[in-house]
Amino acid sequence: MAGKARKGVRAVAILELTKGVLAVLAGAGLLSARDPGIRRALQDLAERAHLNPAHDHPSVFMQAAGSLTDRHLVLMAAGGLLYASVRFTEAYGLWFERRWAEWFAALSGAVYIPFEIVEMWRELSWVSAGVFGVNVLIVGYMSWVLYRSRAAAAAGL
Repeated sequence: MAGKARKGVRAVAILELTKGVLAVLAGAGLLSARDPGIRRALQDLAERAHLNPAHDHPSVFMQAAGSLTDRHLVLMAAGGLLYASVRFTEAYGLWFERRWAEWFAALSGAVYIPFEIVEMWRELSWVSAGVFGVNVLIVGYMSWVLYRSRAAAAAGL
């Protein structure tokens, strides 16, 4: 792989690693929310941040948090750990230039595109447009990397 392509693929690997780390942190946060002291601290934080429980977003959050059982929290944390494992595996494969990881990055990113389009259709925001744009760039870039490596193999390089 050429130097510029290698740097781009490694940048995608770092992004995937970051997503995995964030998933682990979120899972750890969910598990720590099982502790009544931490739940109380989260309520205090919401009050200090002047989140109005009568407003739409905080009330939905508070209701959802109140209805979660320990079993739900553990299952959600396990799902986060599984997601993180996939992201870490992808990051490893991309960093060490494994062809399967290039395919995986292109295909797994492409799977999200229809859902991101639906989300933008429902409510266009800078966040939804940014996530969509970054994902399209990654899918396009990884597709280009796969095309170039196939062309190089066909040329006998």
